Amino acid sequence: MGLTAYAAYWFLPAVIPIAIFVAWNDMRSMKIPNLASGALLFSYAILGLFALPFDLYLWHWLHFAVVLAIGILFWMSGVIGGGDVKFMAAAAPMFAVADLRDVMLIYASCLLAALVTHRAVKYSPLRKVAPDWISWEKSKFPKGLALSGTLLCYLLLVAIYR
Repeated sequence: MGLTAYAAYWFLPAVIPIAIFVAWNDMRSMKIPNLASGALLFSYAILGLFALPFDLYLWHWLHFAVVLAIGILFWMSGVIGGGDVKFMAAAAPMFAVADLRDVMLIYASCLLAALVTHRAVKYSPLRKVAPDWISWEKSKFPKGLALSGTLLCYLLLVAIYR
């Protein structure tokens, strides 16, 4: 049993603006602000009480700790940025472990779509819309675009199909 549509409806109003901000800011400055990750975790802390049964709400806090611990190991090895780790950890309680396979498929799709879209815009005239974005100049890819897209797609799919 994964996340319910009821829970997704509770999380979506808070997640949508945060996810859009994270994607935009990561492309603009290659940074995910702590405030955004904190706001996401705070929204789970409040909305999760209404969206989930209390025992499940408490168990989902474990997702935060596990993703943060594993993410720190990846950050220490230079695989991923610290802002990405904090955002993933803050988003983790909103995912159900039972949906992990689906989440991985959504993430792979979002990562590929974000990479192709970012690179296509980087080498097109659309780049003139935001010529000062740091992500155009760096060889690294702003993963906040794919991470926030994954969270949004997951919650939207749960809300629609469950």
